[in-house]
Amino acid sequence: MRALIWNGVNDLRVETVKDPEIANPHDCILRVTMSTTCGSDLHFIDGYIPTMKAGDVIGHEFMGVIEEVGPEVKKVKKGDRVVVPSFITCGQCWYCKNKLHSLCDNTHPKPELQEPVFGYPTAGIYGYTHAFGGYAGAHAQYVRVPFADNDCFKAPEGLPDEQVLFLSDAAPTGYMGADFCNIQPGDVVAVWGCGGVGLMAQKSAFLMGAERVIGIDRLPERLQMAREHVGSETINYEEVDSVLEVLREMTGGRGPDACIDAVGMEAHGTGLQYAYDRAKQLAYLHTDRGQALREAILACRKGGTLSILGVYGVMDKFPIGAIMNKGLTVRTAQQHGQAYMDRLLAHAQKGELNPSFLATHRFSLEDAPRGYAMFKHKNDGCVRSVFIP
Repeated sequence: MRALIWNGVNDLRVETVKDPEIANPHDCILRVTMSTTCGSDLHFIDGYIPTMKAGDVIGHEFMGVIEEVGPEVKKVKKGDRVVVPSFITCGQCWYCKNKLHSLCDNTHPKPELQEPVFGYPTAGIYGYTHAFGGYAGAHAQYVRVPFADNDCFKAPEGLPDEQVLFLSDAAPTGYMGADFCNIQPGDVVAVWGCGGVGLMAQKSAFLMGAERVIGIDRLPERLQMAREHVGSETINYEEVDSVLEVLREMTGGRGPDACIDAVGMEAHGTGLQYAYDRAKQLAYLHTDRGQALREAILACRKGGTLSILGVYGVMDKFPIGAIMNKGLTVRTAQQHGQAYMDRLLAHAQKGELNPSFLATHRFSLEDAPRGYAMFKHKNDGCVRSVFIP
């Protein structure tokens, strides 16, 4: 089959690789009908997350049609059109039973790569380094889905692929981020980042009852999406002297009740702190440009909630004192998509959630390297590149 592989830092190629096969009785083989880029992919493409190997198939946000099932698969069958959350879950361990699916105890085949850094291994994820399991990704014609009964969710009839696709990762990540905020009537929520996850976090905050949502970014076309497709107020941080001062003015001096970081370790920014982060990251002395996260910590009102969705590794000058002295509640995780899928599908069916506007650019799988280049450099207003094998 044809697949998009990582061949080295900033070197992506489409090549012929071996077709996936049923490896255990709970597997299925999915014919991928649509997959999409994700901002977190850029971290290992740029070399900031190690343990990639040349020839690894990448991609973790996808949907498709089941082509083959193992003998123990009971809930889905050949021919079902399904969407698959990006983290792989067994459904039986303590973490899965407590809806902490990205922390599954049983789907990481290489825990020795994570334990020295994290203490305990997380769940495996498709196409996202050997430190996260080394599973083949979904920018391919076919992909193996372990534990198909837990991880394949049937797409309702009448919902087009582009509306369903983003329920794999962008929508559940953003939805989880808003859920972490314990939103109350009248709350103001600020979201750093107006990419796919940030826009879904903003939309989800409204779905959960926020009175006002403020999106923060630097790209005019993304800020326009936040206003037009979500209903957010917006701040272009390159056009103001201080995001913190603007947020104080917008909230009557108190600050947002909750702040969501949907940016992660390659945040853009301004000023000396950004220059410091950028220099150290380029020299691989640390992995994170943390301006968005630091700003969210300082901006959040006293006693508020900080929800971290961006992917991070090692950050210098992390303002733990501000978190402690302001009494902030901090919640963070990789997405527990399986816990939210029923709600997301219900929102989609009711017309309350339609993420298809994120699909700004479409490519064949053969043209995926160009799609990633446009996505990375945000050319032509690219928010997400979608690949159709």
